[in-house]
Amino acid sequence: MVTVTRFLVGRAALLVVGLLVASIIIFATLRVLPGDVAQTVAGTQSTPAQVAAIRAELGLDRPAAVQYLDWIGGMLHGDLGRSLVTGGAVAPQITQKLAVTLPLAGMSLVVALVLGVPLGVLAAVLRRRAAGVIISFAAQAVAAVPVVWAGMLLVAVFAVTLHLLPTQGFPLEGWATPGRAFSALVLPALTIGAVEGAVILRFTRSATLSVLDADHLRTAAAVGLTRTQALLRHGLASVSLPVLAVLGVQIAGLLVGAVVVEELFSLPGIGRMLVTDVGRRDLTKVQAELLVLTGLVLVAGFAVDVTHRALDPRLREAVA
Repeated sequence: MVTVTRFLVGRAALLVVGLLVASIIIFATLRVLPGDVAQTVAGTQSTPAQVAAIRAELGLDRPAAVQYLDWIGGMLHGDLGRSLVTGGAVAPQITQKLAVTLPLAGMSLVVALVLGVPLGVLAAVLRRRAAGVIISFAAQAVAAVPVVWAGMLLVAVFAVTLHLLPTQGFPLEGWATPGRAFSALVLPALTIGAVEGAVILRFTRSATLSVLDADHLRTAAAVGLTRTQALLRHGLASVSLPVLAVLGVQIAGLLVGAVVVEELFSLPGIGRMLVTDVGRRDLTKVQAELLVLTGLVLVAGFAVDVTHRALDPRLREAVA
């Protein structure tokens, strides 16, 4: 029990350090971008005195270290700051946008796993047959397709040709109309999930091939089981571990894909809001949005790491 607690505390400490380092990088990077936020807020017809007054009002004339400490101090109390452009609180806006982005990421992950894991196992089992070669080739091709192209292709098939799914927007009522909200996310989720699923398929295939040659599967086959039966009964647990390990990286890919896909499908998620705020140089909102996205990736990696340790007895012994 002590060992488990020590492990969790250590990983939680790494998570906090990662967030701290990410916050410093985000804050510093945004401050070196070209352009003047005060000038953008004041407008092109403003005088130097008006720009200086706005800079002082927004606190942009203070030392960078003071601005950073104020920002982090506010975040520790749940205050993500106020928009430099509209003056509205940032936290409620991000919460509202996450109600679209998080379900989209979750649906995309389900699609990626449903496509990638079974087909990856099948491609390994049938590696010497035409079906296995076709699956592997298709995965290589889909993984190389940009998310935007994949989205346009799916729109052409499922929306333009078959008229099955909506292609743009999200209901104003949000999840108060769950059927419409869910249908609005189906095509975007298929877009991200297909590309990420192709990557998971390749990892699953490689993991399955290594397990098929393992001694315990040969022993199971020697006592009367077929290769497929031995894999299903004794090998899938071993296959799941490397696939789980790569999920942390793939979740980051899901969130990056959401930024692009939300713009493509006109979804009011945090990715689309981020693109808009970057264009408006709304630094307070941009740095909060980037840190929230980074935090989601780090938390997902933490969860994957803890789950991997819980499932893999070798890691438990190593930590002990």
